Amino acid sequence: MRLSVPNACAVALLAASMGGDVFADDLRIGIIGCDTSHAVAFAENLNNPSAKGHVAGGKVVAAVKGGSPDIASSWSRVGEYSQKLSETLGVKFYDTVEELCRNVDVVLLESVDGRPHLQQLRSVLQAHKPVFIDKPAAGSLADVIEMFRLIKEAGVPAFSSSALRFAADTQKVHGGSIGKIRQAETYGPCEIEPHHPDLFWYGVHGTESLFTVMGRGCEKVRRTTTPDGKIEVIGTWNDGRVGTMREDGKFHGIAHGEKGDAAAGSFDGYVPLVVEIMKFFKTGVAPVSPEETIEIFAFMEAADESKRQNGAEVSISEIIRKNSAAK
Repeated sequence: MRLSVPNACAVALLAASMGGDVFADDLRIGIIGCDTSHAVAFAENLNNPSAKGHVAGGKVVAAVKGGSPDIASSWSRVGEYSQKLSETLGVKFYDTVEELCRNVDVVLLESVDGRPHLQQLRSVLQAHKPVFIDKPAAGSLADVIEMFRLIKEAGVPAFSSSALRFAADTQKVHGGSIGKIRQAETYGPCEIEPHHPDLFWYGVHGTESLFTVMGRGCEKVRRTTTPDGKIEVIGTWNDGRVGTMREDGKFHGIAHGEKGDAAAGSFDGYVPLVVEIMKFFKTGVAPVSPEETIEIFAFMEAADESKRQNGAEVSISEIIRKNSAAK
């Protein structure tokens, strides 16, 4: 399955069809889901010229509260974050995604629960609004695959990523600072939320860092535990290279390349991600391909399958095939 996002020319055509200018100096940005600290952090970076790391080019002007009643870390925060957005940052609230889309140029899909993302995305695509999809992209690999199928079908610019991808040390390695990567290990928290596959909720961050330095091409995944009982997921790439993601209390890692070793996998805050999101909104060029995002979530889904099979090695392509057929 070959997927792609539209280039800048396609975005220009999209802008014309919308009767507006997607490249306007101040894009009207809408947020779907106010149950995550990202909603407030992103809006602060964009709306407050005095904010440390202020990112110019657009303002969050509208939001839909969202929230999931069966996830405490979702419903318990909606009120607080919505109040901050409204009272401090001047954001207007709408009852539906459809109504929000009529009043914005682009969308940040921020719902902390990945399960409603597919349905929320459908409404965004129907309105032909470029969209960034925050982590986790969805609540299952099947939904991730379906989302990118719909994105391609609609011809609407979209991408998903963790902020960890854009940390300075990870980007240096990604850019070739130590040559071709032979092996890498990334580390990070792996808090589990029972409505999602184990790594989707928080392990996605360390996994995103791993793929940023290793690239695509993971073929097999095996999940084990470290000597102290923490999650360890080992991936074997199609050229024999090995990449490992391990549970830890903080984000860090190391990449081993042709020219030596280098740190990778740090967290530099949200500003680098917001900068990339705004570049994407202005150009329509996604910094992460659909294929890579699908492979990242297949890696994590395969880790769960390996756990179910007591640490057996699981094929990424087979996991993708099964979940493609699920829809």
